[in-house]
Amino acid sequence: MQETEKNQEQGLFRIGSLSKRTGVSPELLRAWERRYGVLRPARTEGRYRLYTESDVDRVLLMKTYTDGGMSASDAARMASNLPGASTGVDGSVLEARRRLLLQALLAMDDHVANASLDSLLSDLSVEIVLSDVVLPILRDIGEAWKSGELDISQEHFASTILRGRLLGLARGWGAPLPRRVLLACAPGEMHDLGLICFGIAAWRRGYSVTFLGQDTPIAAVTRAAREIEPTLVVLLGLTPERFLPFESEMKDLAAAAPLALAGQGASDPMAQAVGAKLMTRDPVTEASLLGAA
Repeated sequence: MQETEKNQEQGLFRIGSLSKRTGVSPELLRAWERRYGVLRPARTEGRYRLYTESDVDRVLLMKTYTDGGMSASDAARMASNLPGASTGVDGSVLEARRRLLLQALLAMDDHVANASLDSLLSDLSVEIVLSDVVLPILRDIGEAWKSGELDISQEHFASTILRGRLLGLARGWGAPLPRRVLLACAPGEMHDLGLICFGIAAWRRGYSVTFLGQDTPIAAVTRAAREIEPTLVVLLGLTPERFLPFESEMKDLAAAAPLALAGQGASDPMAQAVGAKLMTRDPVTEASLLGAA
């Protein structure tokens, strides 16, 4: 089999194809590779660069950021952390670190909790910390709260620490980018940490984020949607009661912008009734499905 046919069979392609698929010149692609390490292509025996679909995603994401005014160095740093990268940490070690953080949160130990988060964010990509550490901890805390195993002080402490750190990671997520998501909690809904995780992951996929936060009237979300014309509106509710009284208003919202319902309170019949999409996966996975272009 010829080398070119073998590469095509393996899903590999040369720089000319990468340039056509991304709209980035070969010269700029080489510069991004040389200066920022965004691309790490394999090489043929003749020393030609070979790229994969992951390289397409990475280049499109970096292009989105730089087109939005972000510096090339910052764009490269963020584009290099696409979901799906290896954590570089054994699964059992990561689980032990997650448990250490959870124990510190439940013990209301601010120092150890923040030190654990610092260490995790230093060693791992933001997406891995969100999907493999923060979201599982939120589920554990939620289940323990429902079963009565947690005191309200523990739940409030953990939520406050995690919310503060997540909003720190979200700093700058409202920077102007070609695509925007509008995020809000349904009326009466106060649990917004999963929605913040989605926003961070969406931002790192090339989306600007407008975050309205907890307990937001549907009419206010609709007004914001008409004003900023987002690519997608995400409305979160953890119980059906957060959505059921507002079917008519959600229909108006869905008419103003593409709408997705998220959280355990959302259902497929409700989403269909108001003309919305139902989000069924975890926030980081849902954000990764938005795409980078």
